[in-house]
Amino acid sequence: MTDTTADIPSPAEPPKLAGAALIKDEVTRLPDAPGVYRMIGEADEVLYVGKAKSLKKRVVQYAQGRFHTNRIAHMVDATRAMEFVTTRTEADALLLEINLIKQLKPRFNVLLRDDKSFPEILIRRDHDAAQLRKHRGAHAVKGDYFGPFASAWAVNRTLNTLQKAFLLRSCSDSVYETRDRPCMLHQIKRCAAPCTGLISLEDYGALVDQAEAFLRGKSRAVMGQMAKEMEAAAEDLEFERAARLRDRIRALAAVAQESQINPETVEEADVVALHVEGGQACVQVFFFRAGQNWGNHAYFPRITGAAEDEEEGVTEEQRIITAFLGQFYDDKPIPRLILANVQPADADLLSEAFALKSGRKVEIAVPKRGEKADLVGHALTNAREALGRRMAEGSAQTKLLAGVAETFKLDAPPERIEVYDNSHIQGTNAVGGMIVAGPEGFMKGQYRKFNIRSTELTPGDDYGMMKEVLKRRFARLVKEEEEGDDANRPDLVLVDGGKGQLDAALEIMADLGVDDIAVVGVAKGPDRDAGLERFFIPGQTPFMLEPKSPVLYYLQRLRDEAHRFAIGAHRTRRSMDLKKNPLDEIEGVGPGRKKALLHAFGSAKGVGRAGVEDLVKVDGVSQALAERIHAFFRKG
Repeated sequence: MTDTTADIPSPAEPPKLAGAALIKDEVTRLPDAPGVYRMIGEADEVLYVGKAKSLKKRVVQYAQGRFHTNRIAHMVDATRAMEFVTTRTEADALLLEINLIKQLKPRFNVLLRDDKSFPEILIRRDHDAAQLRKHRGAHAVKGDYFGPFASAWAVNRTLNTLQKAFLLRSCSDSVYETRDRPCMLHQIKRCAAPCTGLISLEDYGALVDQAEAFLRGKSRAVMGQMAKEMEAAAEDLEFERAARLRDRIRALAAVAQESQINPETVEEADVVALHVEGGQACVQVFFFRAGQNWGNHAYFPRITGAAEDEEEGVTEEQRIITAFLGQFYDDKPIPRLILANVQPADADLLSEAFALKSGRKVEIAVPKRGEKADLVGHALTNAREALGRRMAEGSAQTKLLAGVAETFKLDAPPERIEVYDNSHIQGTNAVGGMIVAGPEGFMKGQYRKFNIRSTELTPGDDYGMMKEVLKRRFARLVKEEEEGDDANRPDLVLVDGGKGQLDAALEIMADLGVDDIAVVGVAKGPDRDAGLERFFIPGQTPFMLEPKSPVLYYLQRLRDEAHRFAIGAHRTRRSMDLKKNPLDEIEGVGPGRKKALLHAFGSAKGVGRAGVEDLVKVDGVSQALAERIHAFFRKG
């Protein structure tokens, strides 16, 4: 019997839709409801994330082929798939859009870069004697949080003053519980010493309440109360107490006067000012809390290639400030008032979304006159000046990178330079460091440290350490590129060292199949003299640069930054090892028993000196465990 199935033509696959045709097809199935849409490219990368009051009405605009800019036309042409999520309200859609942009970082969205958490002041309330300390991160500890402060310097300055004014403890609980006499902070009048009973917990609680009231903006009331106490002490001839109160009042007055701008009409607000020039943008954010200026921070959102909603009457500045505010407050406390120099495109919607997140009304305003307008104007001046400095630095950076390309015969100025260095002491606590630089300077968010893991290396084997670091780094790169992500591929790799380190680097990179990346060894001069560095390039004779060459200065900065980062990582690892408690190595001694032992004997050394009969007196320590602990400290 003859098989005739081979003669039947198979049905042709329908052509895959792309660009505007794909979008037009998707629109037929979209609901007239709020939601979020994602445009996907050829390599499954997310090109753009947008939100809509009506998915159907918003997305159909992309299918009509009428675009305000070529950038949006390019984005539509590159679209190969779309994904949609419907939401209950437009505010929910906005919050989801913000989360997805920060997570996926689409290249056609305005992106907030150099984002970070800000330090805060925490008054811990989960202890009988509340602790005053600096905090960064999630609010997982019970207590009162105050901030944000723009920098660690700003929060440390305020903490220092609060200690002088309210005498609150900053020590850890373990230190507090093992004190039998006041510490140095009490001696210099920065702690009331509740640990040793020099102040009752009730009176200490009153100090805590005063500190909280001050941080909530009631500084005048607190200072007035303290002034009355000082006068009463003086009348009762308690001159020493009156002098202490006087010093505390002076400390509080210093906080109110130190800031450059302390508004009278603004208790709690963030002042946000945007300046756009030459295709770049700067946003300055000033934080005002408790009627005080708690510092400012400059941001430079990425707007190149941005393709925000092209709605009639919406300016580029409005789209940038809208995207910035949404992403900025995604993981930060939201104040009751946000003052800006540009009205956001979705101000009412943003206010509604922020109210949902914070649980209270949030106002976004563009003041036109008065003190609030002056605050915004001051922030705008700072934004304009910061962007000017950045553009000037960028121009100089462009020239330097062109010089690097010429020096090392690269095809183009490098966009990403990675520099590697190792740090150790006779092979112990060995750490490798990688720093990254590019057209915008050092990219500190891309820095990486590598704890040397190999147990087969000879202590101090710099070549072996360099091989391990580069193998781990570029094996990860290979995996990322297999998944379609080549954003982290360097154009130039600099390794600290001469021919040996260079050969080690080349060997590893050849094994991993990434031998198309330029690699240069930077060897220090005799006696480590700056300016006498020699550069090693495969197949070339080592050479030096002119001592006054700007490119040489730039390469020295890169090398020194890698050295600084590697040493810092090494010191951190060594410090952690030194802080390890011997009790952690004893089987049967968990956190509870460890705490009880330290409380009973003051330190691990004290535990080591104790006899078995003393150890068994500690709660939770059996005879067998006491003997094990005793033997542990006497082994060998």
